Amino acid sequence: MLTSNRSLTAATLLSAALIATPAMAQEASDKNTPFSDAGAETSPPGPVEVSGNVAVVSDYRFRGISFSGGDFALQGGIDVTHESGFYVGTWGSTIDANAGIGELELDVYGGYSTSISEGVDIDVGLLYYLYPANDTATDTDYFEPYASIGTTLGPVGATFGVAYAWDGQNALGNSDNLYLYTDFEAGIPTTPITLTAHLGYTDGVFSVDEDDTSWDYSVGASATVLGGLAVGVSYVGVEDGGVPNILKNDFTEDALVFSLGYEF
Repeated sequence: MLTSNRSLTAATLLSAALIATPAMAQEASDKNTPFSDAGAETSPPGPVEVSGNVAVVSDYRFRGISFSGGDFALQGGIDVTHESGFYVGTWGSTIDANAGIGELELDVYGGYSTSISEGVDIDVGLLYYLYPANDTATDTDYFEPYASIGTTLGPVGATFGVAYAWDGQNALGNSDNLYLYTDFEAGIPTTPITLTAHLGYTDGVFSVDEDDTSWDYSVGASATVLGGLAVGVSYVGVEDGGVPNILKNDFTEDALVFSLGYEF
């Protein structure tokens, strides 16, 4: 998973929202196979694995901001992972046509993920945000390198990450943007439920506050049932002290977000 807070033109870019890496997707699928045949023969995985996901969400939120105008969004993606740790993927979502940059966001990314020691993983890559349905003269596509490190703190999984969109890109208005975040997750023993928490900090053109810095946050829970079918709910918010009321009402009010997805 950028996915994925900008100015009003950019207010359709900042991803869950975080984009799940192929390693995360594979880990989730490995845990949820209640209908597998225990007696069936299985073959070892090949050097390349392909995984995918589809979902419907009650509101597409990226770093606290709604890119679907508070409405439902359809989402999906495909990842191709090599056993060496290199991966490529793409992910898309419907967005609010009233933002003026079309009705589709498409993210294309590639990177490298590996373990550097027992219980410590790193992930580095480059993400490209595109708006292929944009029929205006406004340049909206941009690149954002990212890096993260993941570990466990007792029963809690923790990820600390950074993403940086450099200046000189037309979609950013010749400014830059730094995003720092931390994510936590913990499963409830003997249940399919996972609790999650997220805190992010934006410094730059994508901030929703007039001082060019803002915080976003979320807390939620999800459960995987019937194989790869996942249901979730999260409470999402963003600091927005400098945002005009018309933008605040549509894009940055705190909200409960519901999701239904499937991984394959």
